[in-house]
Amino acid sequence: MRITIHPKYKNQEAAIIQLVKTFFGEGDLIVKGSRNTIKTNVLGTEKVNIKFFQKPGIFKSIIYSFFRSTKAKRSYDYANYLLENKIQTPLPVAFIELRNAFGLLGESFYICQQIDYDFTIRELIHDPLFKERNLILEQFTAFTFNMHQAKINFLDHSPGNTLIVNRGNSLYDFYLIDLNRMKFENLSIEKRMDNFKKMWLSKLMIKIVAKKYAVLSNQSEEKMHTILLEKSSQFKRKTARKKFIKSRIKN
Repeated sequence: MRITIHPKYKNQEAAIIQLVKTFFGEGDLIVKGSRNTIKTNVLGTEKVNIKFFQKPGIFKSIIYSFFRSTKAKRSYDYANYLLENKIQTPLPVAFIELRNAFGLLGESFYICQQIDYDFTIRELIHDPLFKERNLILEQFTAFTFNMHQAKINFLDHSPGNTLIVNRGNSLYDFYLIDLNRMKFENLSIEKRMDNFKKMWLSKLMIKIVAKKYAVLSNQSEEKMHTILLEKSSQFKRKTARKKFIKSRIKN
């Protein structure tokens, strides 16, 4: 077992290891996927999320063991980088990797604080009458702009991966989750607009995002709108085409 613990939780190492040992028998299930499982449990006096990554196949096991950081380690490292750059994400608690005698990766775990959020971007997309919808979208655009300014290209910037907390007085906090796919680079305007494509924004929402981002980046609103609309449309067409091909193969 290889374990890295955030300094804030160093004195709780035994309890963290116990959470991992009892992962399959205790805790409340949040997500049960084909490869990953997420549960919530209690560490000391606070709730934490525990993400379990299944043992990879032999090829990926070699890659993750010797050439590339594991998903659990990337989640931990990226969370720290985000927080250092004032981009909110649940505070990382620890990551644990189980390896065999040859150093090959088996199962791994990422543990972070539980965020009691109010909703995600998905609710805004599906409900045009969502309270303060346009205002929230503008604040989300500013959040994403700050992320881009910190040279963060979040490759899984999709509707379910931003948790939103209503602070009251028309102010909202945004927290990124599912962090293991990121690039750290200078982003052109095209890349910045491309980063919104997985949000499945409506034409009206695209207008709001483009207008706000244009103000923040000192760019032409028309230019922002044209690029964002094209990036979003391309992604939707590509996704629809994939679904069509899969349906034809199944039939």
